[in-house]
Amino acid sequence: MKRLIILLLLLPELVQAQKLRVAVAANAQFVMETLQTAFQKQTGHQLETIVGSSGKLTTQIQQGAPYDVFLSADMSYPTALHEQKLTVSAPVVYAYGSLVLWTMGDLTLPANLSVLLDPKVRHVAIANPKVAPYGEAAMTLLNKRKLIERVQPKIVYGESIAQVNQYLLTGAADICFTAKSVVLDPAMKGKGRWIDLSAGYKPIAQGVVVLQRTTQPKLAQQFVTFLHSPVARRILQQFGYKLPTT
Repeated sequence: MKRLIILLLLLPELVQAQKLRVAVAANAQFVMETLQTAFQKQTGHQLETIVGSSGKLTTQIQQGAPYDVFLSADMSYPTALHEQKLTVSAPVVYAYGSLVLWTMGDLTLPANLSVLLDPKVRHVAIANPKVAPYGEAAMTLLNKRKLIERVQPKIVYGESIAQVNQYLLTGAADICFTAKSVVLDPAMKGKGRWIDLSAGYKPIAQGVVVLQRTTQPKLAQQFVTFLHSPVARRILQQFGYKLPTT
């Protein structure tokens, strides 16, 4: 009887131990919700997601955050973690992301980005390029279009894509650079207008790694394998990601 009582007391902790902690770059916040549901349905295991910019999540991992898996918005951050021996193996690409220009206003969105010079556009939201790969891609594109100096006074930086989206949705910004996966989320359907900017730069290779601190290496690897499964690949495509060849 005593043993049964102890087991019942420990049961919540045992269940909690099966919950995988996944650090997710903000561009993949919405697709992750759908992937999470599919993974749980397929395996019975739950995920706990921690969303932030790739740079901030990387710093947390370097400082000992107890995450099991890291989905970055690029390959450089997980590669750096691997070089520091903080991952089980080298990162692999799980998807290629696309940058879009998004507005809630009545603005024409040309591929040359000239809309950013429109007097009606007072604030342009971009994720901090120092910690957010999609912000870095946006700044690279502005440089390529030779617009950076003229647009710079209008730029408001968000800590991550998630904050950039909030700036736009709350009216703090007139237009923003965000991830295609955000505007294709069903909850965003019909909200504003956007243009795919993927023709202006190389697709953003996004990497995934199992972290050295994981207490559930088998489950962590199972999730990474799941990301390359037909089910996960269909979900990623629905959210506008391009897929690596298998």
